[in-house]
Amino acid sequence: MQYTTLGNTGLQISRICLGCMSYGEPERGAHPWSLGEEQAAPFFRQALDSGINFFDTANVYSAGSSEEIVGRTLLKMVDRDDVVIATKVNGRMRPGPNGQGLSRKAIFAEVENSLRRLDTDYIDLYQIHRWDYETPIEETLEALHDVVKSGKVRYIGASSMHAWQFAKSLFLSELNGWTRFSSMQDYYNLLYREEERDMLPLCADQGVAVIPWSPLARGRLTRAFDETTERSQTDEFGRTLYNLDDRPIVDAVLEIAGQRETTPAQVALAWVLSKSVVTSPIVGATKLHHLEDAVAAVDLRLDDEEISRLEEPYRPHYVVGFR
Repeated sequence: MQYTTLGNTGLQISRICLGCMSYGEPERGAHPWSLGEEQAAPFFRQALDSGINFFDTANVYSAGSSEEIVGRTLLKMVDRDDVVIATKVNGRMRPGPNGQGLSRKAIFAEVENSLRRLDTDYIDLYQIHRWDYETPIEETLEALHDVVKSGKVRYIGASSMHAWQFAKSLFLSELNGWTRFSSMQDYYNLLYREEERDMLPLCADQGVAVIPWSPLARGRLTRAFDETTERSQTDEFGRTLYNLDDRPIVDAVLEIAGQRETTPAQVALAWVLSKSVVTSPIVGATKLHHLEDAVAAVDLRLDDEEISRLEEPYRPHYVVGFR
């Protein structure tokens, strides 16, 4: 495994992050394909054995049970200081007023709830899961600064939003002396490259780590274009993300994988990792070979001709993933 730093910080993370949305009690969430605690344990063990030290979850994943599984399973396998745990806040966790969002009240309540579920004294990376249009960003940023200064959070990050919103956040933090966002978790893969227009250049300029979600396009880059899975058949949001214009890209991934005698997943991830602005893509795994592919992709180097073949068919997409 290779390691790098989280943007302009000294925090060292693996080049692959294990996404934990796949781990949660199915009856407590919207994902019938998620794996419960006993099923999740081998993935945490394999990740640790492979050198992965970076794990990402969120309070809303399976109504909190993803965080609970990380706390009860992963954090019992390893010394707490040897791993980097990231989680997120914003989504609705309970009915009624203040049950979601990024107000000071919501952040203070949810950081305590996440700490309890994770069974830890601190969170390494606390991220706002999306922009909150109901709360002034100044209120959110100051509250995040305060949870860092309290010792409950080490670093803060953000997830998918418009580049102008992220730039405004960085500016306000500098202006007020508040803790600055160290990372951007955005939607980026071979089938969706709209972040290349503004967000990725902004992150490169500002020294912000880029930790893309869905680097394999919800599995679309790992199989033939018309092939389906249990997840894809129930993934209503995923159906809105891709179209027939994406078929030539998937075909190119499969072709290069065949020529390289490797897997499509390794090729698609190697492309993401080839981008200097990308720090650590977040990879979900519900089969052990998913993790094997992710780790192997770190050492796979695509040449310029292969990268050109993968990128040339791309056609612009509608901007998605911000809400």
